[in-house]
Amino acid sequence: MDRRSFLAAALALAAVPRAVGAQQAGAPRLGVLVPGNPTPGTLPLQVFDAFRQGLRDLGYVEGRTIVIESRWDEGRPERNAALAGELIRLEVDVIVAGTTAATVAATATKKIPVVMAATGGDPVTLGFAASLSRPGGNITGLTLQTYELPGKRLELLKEALPGITRVALFWHRAPTPRTEVKEYEIAARSLGLQLQAVEVRRPEDFDGAFQTAVRAGARAVIMVQSAVYAGHRAKLASVALKTRLPTMSGETGYAQAGGLMNYGPNIPNSWRRAAGYVDKILKGAKPADLPIEQPTKFDLVINLKTAKTLGLTLPPSLLLRADQVIE
Repeated sequence: MDRRSFLAAALALAAVPRAVGAQQAGAPRLGVLVPGNPTPGTLPLQVFDAFRQGLRDLGYVEGRTIVIESRWDEGRPERNAALAGELIRLEVDVIVAGTTAATVAATATKKIPVVMAATGGDPVTLGFAASLSRPGGNITGLTLQTYELPGKRLELLKEALPGITRVALFWHRAPTPRTEVKEYEIAARSLGLQLQAVEVRRPEDFDGAFQTAVRAGARAVIMVQSAVYAGHRAKLASVALKTRLPTMSGETGYAQAGGLMNYGPNIPNSWRRAAGYVDKILKGAKPADLPIEQPTKFDLVINLKTAKTLGLTLPPSLLLRADQVIE
């Protein structure tokens, strides 16, 4: 190659990164607060990939027509305040909050639109929105909660365990307001159940929490939705088996991880739908005018192998209603 050809080729190669950089600089930037770690095969990565797939379905090309700044809380919800602060300082165009704790952290900005991908509590009770139909502020998106869920989960647990009278409720103060615990308590009374609330903040608390439930005479455990519980499903299921307590969770994949049952909305699907909110906002819609979406489809998954290990014979009527039975 002569000197002139070499210089021409070098200049052409040098121009490529500048062109790509220009495309990225002009593309909208999303800040995404994701629970857990991006470990292959785990729910945190599944939900993040579902969100990215939702963007691709809408025609976005990551790195060219949209840029994603992801921040992972590594299973520590308290990190969200610092992570949200980073995204706010970067002046991203939209913040996507993957958990209740992440949404709380994102309230530090009133300027940047915030899309809830999978908030576990009631957005109105939590102060994120004036109403579901007209949020009125800079926060909109999807909630995993409906008013019927606490009662339905307790009904399913009681159907699986006829004669049960006392149930322990695991909850986490950081993402879950006490009002949600009260909803479970009201539902429990209507079903003739006594509820023992046990606050469980960290994976290190799991063993002690189950022992507390056993000492309180609980015959089963039900869990509110929490990123801590979702990120450590296998450990929860393992401790539950060790203490021989049947468990009901709202987290996707809990039964697959060895728990007895999970009932609730599909969380990866919620993340995928969050991409639609991002798309509308980037095209000019205001979060204040975008209704918050509640789940309409719920999955019941039962681990029959776990039931047999616990010595339980589940009613055929319950198994027939399950969306998936793991044998």
